[in-house]
Amino acid sequence: MTDPVDVLRRWEEHGGVWRVVARTDSEVTVSLCRCDGGEEAERLVSGDPGLLAFVDAHG
Repeated sequence: MTDPVDVLRRWEEHGGVWRVVARTDSEVTVSLCRCDGGEEAERLVSGDPGLLAFVDAHG
């Protein structure tokens, strides 16, 4: 299984941006947007505690 925090870091490293679409106490939905226009390419939905902490710290 891929670490969702690594997914966001790699996305940023390659010029993409991400935005939190929805956040509950136990789950987050993140929109992964392309660097060439900002359109959504993918969505990441996870309840991983590391990801929840990461988006809280970087959102």
